[in-house]
Amino acid sequence: MDMTTVGDSGLLDTLQHEVAVFARRAEQTRLGGVGQVRNSMDRAAYLLLNRLDKEGPMGVKALAASMGIDSSTVTRQVAPLVDTGLVKRTSHPEDGRAVVLQLSPRGLSRLEEVRSSRRQLMAELTQDWEPAERETFCALLTRFNCALSARMAPPATDTSPAT
Repeated sequence: MDMTTVGDSGLLDTLQHEVAVFARRAEQTRLGGVGQVRNSMDRAAYLLLNRLDKEGPMGVKALAASMGIDSSTVTRQVAPLVDTGLVKRTSHPEDGRAVVLQLSPRGLSRLEEVRSSRRQLMAELTQDWEPAERETFCALLTRFNCALSARMAPPATDTSPAT
């Protein structure tokens, strides 16, 4: 079944347009928050620091896999974070030859500052929304992002023996 004919094609046209406008505005403003912190951390840095905070220290390959990007991209994006002291490279506790990336105390402090600023921006943008509207929007946006991630994920390979 062709999904573009399901439901109201006008609604789908509006949806794709609004997503495009959102993407442009989000990139223009970088949704960087408010005050002095506004636009002070790029998207890649924010997402890398956030991932290290949520999942803990990990190697480049694991970080790349968890973010759905390639290792060379992570290596390139993490270099300035190491240079500025937001991320530190340490030896893997079980294999001293392996390098692990870890959020530094300075990185955590900076991340919290940016999160707080971005949280304030979200509060301002949705100040006239009901709490249930915020929850619904968040749930639907999360669902939309998950669908995008699933679409971008490489197809699973069948590792079962041939019969």
